[in-house]
Amino acid sequence: MLDLNQMALFVQVVQAGSFAEASRRLGMPPTTLSRQVAQLEDSLQARLLQRTTRKLSLTDAGRTLFDQCASQIDALNNAASALAGENQTPKGSIRVAASAGFFDYFEMAWVQEFLDSYPGVQLEFVLSDSMADFIEEGIDVAFRGSAELPDSSLVARKLATGYLALAASPAYLAARGTPRTVEDLAAHDCIRAINPGATPMAQTTWHLQGPDGPVQISVGGRFSANTGPALQKAAEGGLGICLLPFGSLQGSIRSGALVQVLPGVASSLGNMYVVYPSRRHVPHAVTAFVEMTVQRITALIGATPA
Repeated sequence: MLDLNQMALFVQVVQAGSFAEASRRLGMPPTTLSRQVAQLEDSLQARLLQRTTRKLSLTDAGRTLFDQCASQIDALNNAASALAGENQTPKGSIRVAASAGFFDYFEMAWVQEFLDSYPGVQLEFVLSDSMADFIEEGIDVAFRGSAELPDSSLVARKLATGYLALAASPAYLAARGTPRTVEDLAAHDCIRAINPGATPMAQTTWHLQGPDGPVQISVGGRFSANTGPALQKAAEGGLGICLLPFGSLQGSIRSGALVQVLPGVASSLGNMYVVYPSRRHVPHAVTAFVEMTVQRITALIGATPA
């Protein structure tokens, strides 16, 4: 007779993507999981998984078994949880992948507020501009600026469309005048973003969207930096005109530290997505963190400049 517990563990391993990740989620040694799945294979006299050091893939037999039993196993787990009155309070570790500049706009105060709300949750951030490997890096959720997902099994949810807007300090505009057209920007000091390792350039091309359609302009200036906060501080200090996410500029515009320049002109920042390894069996802690982040990021970069 088949061991239903072994079948449930097999489903958990497949859903987690690796024995190591399933071990982390279940609090069970990887060797125990591997032994249980091996015993299931012996009972069925069929190999279910192709194993490597850090990844696994389903055989045809494994795919057939998973497709036929995964939903039933999940249903049994859900029923058992409901009958047992399982505590729904988010808890556990959440491993988050995001761009290197994620905390340029995502405030630590929001992280603190979330951790205060859920004392049983721990957050781990993996910050890099390269695509994270969900299985190898044990990622629970990722925030990406593109819908192009290298793995078709991943699930993406669009958060917001962001925009870049132009702004400068009142002192700079008083001294140099306020641009009336996009072409006027060529005669101004423009604060430009640079990429680490890039060759310094005297001119940068800004691709903008105005009332009459798309337009591009070559701009120059004497100050450049590779982070958003540095560019914004330079603009507030009167060094020139910046082009930054509208959401990050709103506080300075409200306080009067910056004035929006050419309000009808913007540049698309693109879309931001939250990405899961699967729709199934998402931990409560991950769901709570994502909902908080969606709310904050939508308010921050989802606003459209006037």
